[in-house]
Amino acid sequence: MSRKLVHKSAVSEVLLTGYEPLGDDTFAVTAQWPRSHGFYEVVAGSHDPLLLVETVRQCIPLLSHLGYGAPDDHRQIWDNLTWSVTPGALRATTAPADLRLIVRCRDVVSRGGRPVAMVLSAELLRDGAPLGTATTRFTSHSPSVIARLRGPHRKVLSSALPPVALPAPVPADRVGRARPRDVVLAPGDSPHRFRLRTDGRHPVLFDHETDHVPGMLLVEAARQATLAVVHPDSVRITGMDSVFDRYVELGSPCLVEVELLSEASSAEVTTRVTAVQDGATAFTTLVSGRRSPAVDHFAGSY
Repeated sequence: MSRKLVHKSAVSEVLLTGYEPLGDDTFAVTAQWPRSHGFYEVVAGSHDPLLLVETVRQCIPLLSHLGYGAPDDHRQIWDNLTWSVTPGALRATTAPADLRLIVRCRDVVSRGGRPVAMVLSAELLRDGAPLGTATTRFTSHSPSVIARLRGPHRKVLSSALPPVALPAPVPADRVGRARPRDVVLAPGDSPHRFRLRTDGRHPVLFDHETDHVPGMLLVEAARQATLAVVHPDSVRITGMDSVFDRYVELGSPCLVEVELLSEASSAEVTTRVTAVQDGATAFTTLVSGRRSPAVDHFAGSY
């Protein structure tokens, strides 16, 4: 698919490969996950579950533009997102993973023949077997509406963020990362509180210039915060239930707080992760996962 249809700058970051209307607000979308990715890496023989989130995220602009006629310059905003994955379906092989998504849209609100809001639900299949599901509500806005929503914040762009202002990251292995540059958390004032690291030059999380912290960075922060509080145990994330209350602004401190809701001895792990900026909650998610044997996050072998 064209990178412009999924709001990406780098062709290498486009996961969607095909689109077909099936009628009654239903669409078939195909996608391919690479054998190796520069950020969403293969770990212990499994694809990164957050590839599911990015795949569904790319469906939002794709269907807004092709399915419902949103102009190219309209932008979409997440209200909420719930997703879950079948861990066994994430196995990596020597070939890319080909996916088929059955996407259904409902509660579609249009104004002047253009979409304003809708709920999108996706069933993801790999080789005909269930891989996961996701449901999200989002809104779609013209440049003039976005300008009003953003106000003076549109003057701050990710490309202008100075790398020297980044706080030192938490140890990469504590949050399941191989490289410090991929760590989105810095130590806070307690073991369960972190500062968000916003690196506007990160080639994946900031694939294109933006005036706010991307939703995928917040999702990654929730994953890393969960891994941090159960370290040295390893956890495989299996789902999240997220609410995006407001933008997280660039260049302003944002705290990431995590609460472990499950028993320390339980195989099932549940956390509540909250991003707070200027005293207001911007993002909240319930993270689900399963404890797993310790893995070498530096090894991406199949």
